[in-house]
Amino acid sequence: MGRRILNEALSAMVNAERRGKSTVEIKPSSTVISSFLQIMKHRGYIKGFQVNDPHRVGRIQVELQGRINNCKAITYRQDIKAKDIEDYKSRALPTRQWGYVVITTPEGVLDHEEAIKRNVGGQVLGYFH
Repeated sequence: MGRRILNEALSAMVNAERRGKSTVEIKPSSTVISSFLQIMKHRGYIKGFQVNDPHRVGRIQVELQGRINNCKAITYRQDIKAKDIEDYKSRALPTRQWGYVVITTPEGVLDHEEAIKRNVGGQVLGYFH
């Protein structure tokens, strides 16, 4: 999956959030976008999402909650070791209190807290706060 597609999907969510919309439709869908949204739902940044036509180009309906300030995908490949995750988090996020860095690891797509807990590194997909 191209990271540009993920970045466009996250930008669409941020723009809809700023305009006060309650839902946004993301096209095309992918498993990486679904995994990213699952982490956002688990952390309470979105209410939920529904994948339509997963075998074709597909669409994802996302129910927004009003908590997203910024959400970006890293468009270049950036490997990160488990011991360097905390340093990267402090550089990428505005404060220590909120926000998450999303990392794709051999154990799947995880946020930075789960990756530190499992002691795995991987590639940075993006972040949200």
